[in-house]
Amino acid sequence: MNRPILTVPIQKVEGHSSAPFQDLLAVEEPLEIRLGERSISITMRTPGNDFELAAGFLFSESILHDASEVREIRWSHLENGNPRQVGNSVTVELNPGVELDLDRLERHFYTTSSCGVCGKASIEAIEMQGCPVLPRNAPIVESSVIHLLPEALRRAQLVFERTGGLHAAALFSPDGDLLLLREDVGRHNAVDKLVGAEMLAGHTPLSNHLLFVSSRASFELVQKALMAGVPILAAVGAPSSLAVETAQRFNLTLLGFVRDGRFNIYSGAQRIQ
Repeated sequence: MNRPILTVPIQKVEGHSSAPFQDLLAVEEPLEIRLGERSISITMRTPGNDFELAAGFLFSESILHDASEVREIRWSHLENGNPRQVGNSVTVELNPGVELDLDRLERHFYTTSSCGVCGKASIEAIEMQGCPVLPRNAPIVESSVIHLLPEALRRAQLVFERTGGLHAAALFSPDGDLLLLREDVGRHNAVDKLVGAEMLAGHTPLSNHLLFVSSRASFELVQKALMAGVPILAAVGAPSSLAVETAQRFNLTLLGFVRDGRFNIYSGAQRIQ
């Protein structure tokens, strides 16, 4: 299967001199996600944990609800396919009796695409999906724990350490223990890999956990956190206006600019002590 890191020859320039050098790049390849015989989505990702990515994507889009619905996740066997599709297409097979409303599925992808029709439609789409109700005032996390997250994440980013080109999503306990981390060239894929791993292990909803991402906090990441039942989402970067509005609507604690010993609380301050 495809590797997450690629070695390429480059010319390295320092000051007025240059020399040949072998550089390491994070790989970016398309992944097709199939549900039985039906192609659902194609996303650009870094190879690795692809089955978790497929499961997490389908879960966060409210197509899958728990691991009991999944019969098998496998590499797709595509007749007359492009050789580049080998290792770049995953098929999720559901157990007998699991029913899908494919018409609703098409409408759902239209209203919850990255651009969306409008902010109001995007928020209403989450309500229609029926995300878990978050615990009102739990868990309680010390601000000192929040300050430790960036360094803990950085130490665990093995592929980023070699390439400098990946986002990370990590699941922490309220005491700051790193429970699971996934990396990907796409911040949303990193979250899907993380959530997919937990869903397949039967751990969702993640109502006593904190999700920390090495990127900005977009609406899309807030949506994925809500569908997984995560009550606290913290980000190294800034949140978008729709991310804040959505977090406030669903009682999600949203933290931004978590770095350099500081952070901003945009929603759900009652969970931060």
